[in-house]
Amino acid sequence: MSFLFDSFKGWKQYCLDKDITLYDSVIEYEMTQKNKKEADIWTGLGKAYQVMKEAVDTGLQEDMTSRSGMINNGAKKVYKHPLSVLSPEFQRLIARALAAKEVNSCMGRVVAAPTAGASGILPGTLYTLQEIHQLEDQKILEGLLVGAGIALIIEEKASLAGAVGGCQAETGSAAAMASGAMVFCLGGSIDQIFNAVAITIQCMLGLVCDPVAGLVEIPCVVRNASASAIANSSAQIALADVSAVIPVDECIEAMGEIGASMETRYKETALGGLAATLTGQEIAKRVLIQDIEILPDEELPQ
Repeated sequence: MSFLFDSFKGWKQYCLDKDITLYDSVIEYEMTQKNKKEADIWTGLGKAYQVMKEAVDTGLQEDMTSRSGMINNGAKKVYKHPLSVLSPEFQRLIARALAAKEVNSCMGRVVAAPTAGASGILPGTLYTLQEIHQLEDQKILEGLLVGAGIALIIEEKASLAGAVGGCQAETGSAAAMASGAMVFCLGGSIDQIFNAVAITIQCMLGLVCDPVAGLVEIPCVVRNASASAIANSSAQIALADVSAVIPVDECIEAMGEIGASMETRYKETALGGLAATLTGQEIAKRVLIQDIEILPDEELPQ
């Protein structure tokens, strides 16, 4: 079992050989590798999904102004805007992804799935999917397990950390988890699920991690929304049996290769990209000065 999540090809074959579902294999992995009881796994998943939904609701109901001022209730503005570009459902999807991530940027409680910097993607997508298709919580929890299995392979073959692989490793991985989970929840086959992952990764390759002022706020919050949109488009494409052409394992390997060759300034150091723009540098100076507490000089003994 310790080698179960080396590849998507191996994961599929394992499930076919044992005649079990993808999420069953993740349950088995958790039980054998982490000595967890199955009932506790489901309970933990339920709590995690509840926190995800609470993060969405909090972001849409409470004041979401970050200490830096860069985050200022954007999710509520999107949610309440009278004009929908595509549909009210798509508008809610974007707003919910923004909302959960804004909660993170404002020091609220979120689920790092797989990271805090990408914490709006699974809540935004699955909350909206459940609403549209009237899915039971149990089906969403099964989808979360499928997403977890996807993340395990990405972690093994590439990375989930922006400091290692850029934003493709964070929002890209979260979007891949979400697209695979959505296809599963809508009854897709293993091939369709993995195809959704491949398409998503192809769309996210090369995305750099360039947080302004070193804070996980800009452009991180809006990237959670755009990644959620990509996850949905990938799921739709995969459900129609449109091939990614490049197999999912090879897509993840490409992601790892790109991350390894990416310059350090593009990997969460705030030294390149948007963080290095004139405005980005001005914000960094303002935020850093604002956060420094000036202490009075101590009286030194004569």
